[in-house]
Amino acid sequence: MRFQLSTDQVDFRHALDDLLSGTDTVSAARAWAEGEHGAGRALWKRIADLGVSGLIVPEDDGGLGGSPVDLVVAHEALGHHLVVGPWIETAAYLACVPAHRARAAGGAMLTVAAPYALDADVAELVAGTAGERLESVDATRRLFRVADAPPPDEDAFDMAALACAAQLLGAAERVLADTVSYVRQREQFGRAIGSFQAVKHRLADVRIGLDFARPLVYGAALSVSAGSAGGSRDVSAAKAFAADAAWRAARAGLQLHGALGYTRELDLGLWLLRIRALTRAWGTPAFHRGRVLASLVAA
Repeated sequence: MRFQLSTDQVDFRHALDDLLSGTDTVSAARAWAEGEHGAGRALWKRIADLGVSGLIVPEDDGGLGGSPVDLVVAHEALGHHLVVGPWIETAAYLACVPAHRARAAGGAMLTVAAPYALDADVAELVAGTAGERLESVDATRRLFRVADAPPPDEDAFDMAALACAAQLLGAAERVLADTVSYVRQREQFGRAIGSFQAVKHRLADVRIGLDFARPLVYGAALSVSAGSAGGSRDVSAAKAFAADAAWRAARAGLQLHGALGYTRELDLGLWLLRIRALTRAWGTPAFHRGRVLASLVAA
C-alpha cells in the first residue's frame, strides 16, 4: 500500500510550519529552561488555537475529531521546531482520557506523571501531587516527582508513545538538515568536509535510518486508527526504531560539528539533548522492544 497524506493534512502541516517558522522557538526554549514561561505560554496558545491540542479529541468534546495520523503530522512539526511544553501529555495522552479531553481540546496546559511530570511548575498536574524537581538531560524538559500517581491508561500511553516517536522524527530531521548545511560550509585541506566520502556515508546512514523509521511511525498511526489488535505492538516498534534513528542522527550531528557541537551556545545542542531525552520518554527502546517480542511470542 502506498500511503500519502491527504490534502488537508498537508495544508495543516504547512500552516503549522509557517506559524513555528515565524516564531523564535529557540529563544522560547532557552527561556523556558530558565523558568521564564511567558514566550512559551504565548506560543502554546497560538498552537492550541490552530487546533493541535484537540486534534484527536472527539467533536462532541470540542475537538477536531482527527486521527492518529493527524497527531503524528503535528508532533513531527513540533519536534522539528523544538517547541516546549507538555504537548505529548496534553494533546496525545490526556486527549484520550474522557475526563480530561475536553479541557485539552480547549487549550489548557495539562501534564501527567509518566512516571515524572513534565513542566508541573507551569502546567496543571491532573492526578497525584508534584514533589521535587529533578535534573533532566534536556533543560527545556522540567521534570518533577509525583506522589500518588495512578497507573497509566494503556490506550493513552500508546498514543503518547506514538506522538513521542513523531517528535523524534521531526527533531532528527532538523539535526540532519543543520548538519548537511554545516558540512557544506566547513572546509578542511581546502575542501568542504561534506565532499569527503566518509562524511557522505555517515549522513547517508542517517538519511536511510529516518526514511525507514517514518513508515513505521505512520503505519503505527494507521494501525491504532483502525483499532488493530496489534496496535500496541506497532506503536512500540515505531517508538524503538524512531529512537534509534534519531539517536544516530544526533551522534552524527555532534561528531561532524566537531568541538563546536559541544558548546552550549550552538542551537543544535538543544535538539541533540531533546532527542536524548525523548529517546527514553514514554518507554525506553528496551521496554518497547520487549513489548514487540512479547507480542510476537504470544502470536
